[in-house]
Amino acid sequence: MIIKRIIFLILIVIMLNGCNVAPTFIRPEGKVTLDKSEYIMNIGELKWKEHDFETSKIRTSDNYELASEFSTLEGEKGEELTFEIDQNPTSIIINKWNTDLTSDSIEVRDNKITLPLEGGYYFYEVIVERPQGKAIYIFDVDVK
Repeated sequence: MIIKRIIFLILIVIMLNGCNVAPTFIRPEGKVTLDKSEYIMNIGELKWKEHDFETSKIRTSDNYELASEFSTLEGEKGEELTFEIDQNPTSIIINKWNTDLTSDSIEVRDNKITLPLEGGYYFYEVIVERPQGKAIYIFDVDVK
């Protein structure tokens, strides 16, 4: 009889612990690779909803401020950048911002883009969508 009570108590403790498991959320990272070196992009915004869990990060600074927090990459004209985005995005849109505040949409092929043929400072806004939500990553490049 005592063994049955002990087993019953153990089962109750196990069930209660199983019910109190908090969702584990690992914020998806975005990396850019230049000259075989990887750099983690700054995240500007994040909206994520999965099962019973929802989170968001609202942009608190503009893109130029976020880009200035990134360690500026130095690339050559026409050089190729590669992206690695966690959690298999369904869509990647990249906007290149110029110093005169104009922007161009950049074509992404096989998670790669080509740096401009004109030297200068540029920052990039990487808009990523997944079934669970959306994220915006920021990085900057000084093209020589």
